[in-house]
Amino acid sequence: MEMHEIQYFLAVCDTLNFNRAAERCHVSQPALTRAIQKLEDELGGLLFRRDRHGTRVTELGQLMQLQLSDVL
Repeated sequence: MEMHEIQYFLAVCDTLNFNRAAERCHVSQPALTRAIQKLEDELGGLLFRRDRHGTRVTELGQLMQLQLSDVL
């Protein structure tokens, strides 16, 4: 887990939007998505649920948000 991945994750938590989070972090949306997928692989579960209603933080994502916001 790298610091920029934590920043990307927390930006998505704040915005609940991958495009806005990417803009906030000054990266492309595909790069941000790959970083989130890498985190999900490392942690063994989904951090976000994405559907036609938008993006929601999963239970695992909520737990990680609390811990990683302290790290950052």
